[in-house]
Amino acid sequence: MTWTLDRIWRHPIKGIGAEPLDRVDLAANRPVPGDRAWAVLESGGDASDGWRSCRNFLRGAKGPSLMAVMARSEGEVFHFSHPDRPDITVDPTRDHAALFDWLAPIYPAERPAPAALVPAPPEGMSDAPFASISILNAASLRALGQKLGQSLDPRRFRGNLLVEGLAPWEEFDLVGKTLSIGDARLEVIEPITRCRATEANPETGRRDANTLRGLEDGWGHQDLGVYAMVRSAGTIATGDTVTRT
Repeated sequence: MTWTLDRIWRHPIKGIGAEPLDRVDLAANRPVPGDRAWAVLESGGDASDGWRSCRNFLRGAKGPSLMAVMARSEGEVFHFSHPDRPDITVDPTRDHAALFDWLAPIYPAERPAPAALVPAPPEGMSDAPFASISILNAASLRALGQKLGQSLDPRRFRGNLLVEGLAPWEEFDLVGKTLSIGDARLEVIEPITRCRATEANPETGRRDANTLRGLEDGWGHQDLGVYAMVRSAGTIATGDTVTRT
């Protein structure tokens, strides 16, 4: 079977900012370069090194307005935009305070405050405790949108790769299989169970879709998309053929 890689994204700071890409070089046993390379630790969160659970960080499930942040990387510097905030440029090695001030009006005041901007380990800081790349099935997104009676922007689901051509929910049949995309080979590991971050519209940062209820009522689960790991390095680009091997 062959499908098409429709879009590529990375998220430079976990939960804060989606960045579209045209092409990217993947390394074996690593995430998309620059994806979840940093995370904003909450006050009282686990300050140890290495991968930590998402409960320790600012994220869209806790502050839906974060879902409307868009990002653009320029070397080691990040440019962020949001419909309710002026644009900001951040060097993550030194601009912690400026970033936290920028986030304050769009993050719930009752939530623990930002404490530190921490670098991710080599495997990244996704919600999975391994060097994951998240793959979304465009047909599953459309099926859920039809169930809810509205179009769903794929950015709600913070995927890295959006694939066209699969049948709805066919991504779950790929677990344990290998996908060829461009020069790279990825092993599909497991389904992704979703959280309330997906309820927020990435254009507005406001919750406007009961995605979890829609998944549960329609299909008896709260999964959408799959985690994969890069097994063979290579370059991938939008428009590439995706093949199950």
